[in-house]
Amino acid sequence: MRLVSVQRYKLTITYRGTRYHGWQTQQPSQHWTRLNPVTPANPDAPPAPPTVQQLITNALQHVVGHPVNLCGSSRTDSGVHAKGQVAHFDTPMIQIPQEGLRRAVNARLPDDILVRTIEPVSQAFHVAKNTIAKRYQYFVWNAPDRHVMLGDLAFHRSHKLNLNAMREAATYFVGDIDMHALSKPGHGRANTIRTVTECSVSARGPRVVIGVTGNGFLWNTVRIIAGTLVEIGIGRLPVSCVPTAIAARERQLAGPTAPPHGLYLHWIQFAPTTEHANNFDADE
Repeated sequence: MRLVSVQRYKLTITYRGTRYHGWQTQQPSQHWTRLNPVTPANPDAPPAPPTVQQLITNALQHVVGHPVNLCGSSRTDSGVHAKGQVAHFDTPMIQIPQEGLRRAVNARLPDDILVRTIEPVSQAFHVAKNTIAKRYQYFVWNAPDRHVMLGDLAFHRSHKLNLNAMREAATYFVGDIDMHALSKPGHGRANTIRTVTECSVSARGPRVVIGVTGNGFLWNTVRIIAGTLVEIGIGRLPVSCVPTAIAARERQLAGPTAPPHGLYLHWIQFAPTTEHANNFDADE
């Protein structure tokens, strides 16, 4: 009996999340009435909300000609964008050139989703289990008037932000942090401690970017960090609210959850497949 060789491919993906119900494939629903639903394989089944994972899966299946299980590293929420989402899938269609595969998949994707790279990896590689660090960016447009071209790409705040206060507060988010107060209730994680290696606030004119890097996050954590820092920048919350909220493990002591359209998954770092890596699930 002839053995079929299977290759695992790693995909790096960029997308504008505005039109999508997050990364993860959603179940079909009779109640889904928005525009651009994902049409199921069974024409008699109800449509499903459009998600990035499902659209890429559909495109891959069309190109390779068999069902595909596409696994993503980060489950970004509805409206969240990605510069460097990473996913993998397996296929026996190893005769297709990598660049030809990438171009063929992109030809079947909408303009706001792009597979940037496709590369072969070992079967030991897993985008979720081998993730050791992720970096998110949160983009704030800080000007009296909103930017008409960036309405779905940045969080507009007209109040002048106190960047020094935001930077001071950001230092309290760095370290081994109990994120119970910095997550949406219902995250379902017994272990709420994550290691944050960077929390920065940079500005160039009206463009303010909050960068957060860590080995994992809970549900909405980065958006809560961003919302807290913005409220501190406006002057509605003191810098001291950050260590107070973390120590008390009380969600209401931190700031509001910033809206999803300012959030970007920037990059993901992986451990070598021979090393042990964490298995924290993605949140955003």
